Amino acid sequence: MDLTSTQQVLLYGFGIAVIMGAVVNRTNFCTMGAVSDWVNMGDTGRMRSWMFAIAVAIAGVTLLGLFGAADISVTSSGSQAFPPYRTFMFAWPRYLVGGFLFGIGMTLASGCSNKTMVRIGGGNIKSLLVLLTLGFGAYLMMYTNFMAYVFYPWMQPAFVDLSRHGVSDQSLGGLIAGAFGLGSESTVNYVLGGLLALVLLVWAFKSVDFRSRFDNILGGAVVGLAVVGAWYVTAGPLGKRWMDDVAFMDRPPAHAAAQSYTFVSPAGDLFHWVDSGFYSKLLSFGMLAAAGVIVGSLLYALVTRQFRFEWFSSWVDAVRHAVGGFLMGVGGVLGMGCTIGQGVTGFSTLALGSIMAFGAIVLGAALTMKVEYYRLVYEGEASFMAALLSALADLRLVPNALRRLEAV
Repeated sequence: MDLTSTQQVLLYGFGIAVIMGAVVNRTNFCTMGAVSDWVNMGDTGRMRSWMFAIAVAIAGVTLLGLFGAADISVTSSGSQAFPPYRTFMFAWPRYLVGGFLFGIGMTLASGCSNKTMVRIGGGNIKSLLVLLTLGFGAYLMMYTNFMAYVFYPWMQPAFVDLSRHGVSDQSLGGLIAGAFGLGSESTVNYVLGGLLALVLLVWAFKSVDFRSRFDNILGGAVVGLAVVGAWYVTAGPLGKRWMDDVAFMDRPPAHAAAQSYTFVSPAGDLFHWVDSGFYSKLLSFGMLAAAGVIVGSLLYALVTRQFRFEWFSSWVDAVRHAVGGFLMGVGGVLGMGCTIGQGVTGFSTLALGSIMAFGAIVLGAALTMKVEYYRLVYEGEASFMAALLSALADLRLVPNALRRLEAV
């Protein structure tokens, strides 16, 4: 039986995600854990693993473009990719606010959206509630007027249309080429991609925290390669046939475009799919990818006999996770991606917005962890504002003179 191009793309995306899900479970690759290790213990091993994944993804996407194996460039009609990482509409408030909200949410929910899928595969029932609230938040943002009413009125006036300034897109190469009249943004992106990947690789491997654990290397390598693999599937030769076929469809599949892994919009798509009565045309690449991560994690947990059910310790714990999931859904769609979607996939395109979203996610998570730690140490006697100012001082974002609590 011959498979259609759509079926092939979805199956390849699912298969690569299965491998990623198994390896992420095996290595405990966790972006929230990376921030936590760095903030609370000064251990940068998992943070460097995340940076290693980004370096691999950047190097892979650079090579795909250099050899003409995949095309994720921006055209005059807009971005070919979903989400539109390199779009010429530089919506900087979305990246900063959305990323910050996602960072807070992933801390409250004990892990990012990708980690939520991995934990579900391992038997963590708590993560099912996170997935539901994550999906609900994403659904509100994607398929209702929630974003238009709550965020766009005050954000949209600050958006910058780069095309009016002679810039083709928001990739670092596009911005530099436009600013200095260098002509080909692709060439600049190739040079910058190679240099940035090299810098991140050197920074990762110079640390004993990173090199001393093979899991750090394995997890980062597989996540980075999975992102590259998905770009090749959706933007390479098969992806081009897929786009040609989609152009003649009356009802094309959801989000048919060049893309790689991201795990917030698929949760919103899941709600939309259920709401549609399980209409098959609404099955998206992202939904199959999320399912692949869950299946891969499940297979690893069963084979290694690590599958175990886990439930909430209290109602307070349940509410905390539910709020965290909702904030991830809202923030992830607003910021156009999660720790994988913007932090690795978007970063691999060298989009400035993705880099900003990555920084905002880390800041939101680090600040939340610091505030919670102060509140815990002072056993509720410290006010939220005192904990916040002290946390900001710890992160060197405000002068130490504004600190209200003794450093811990």
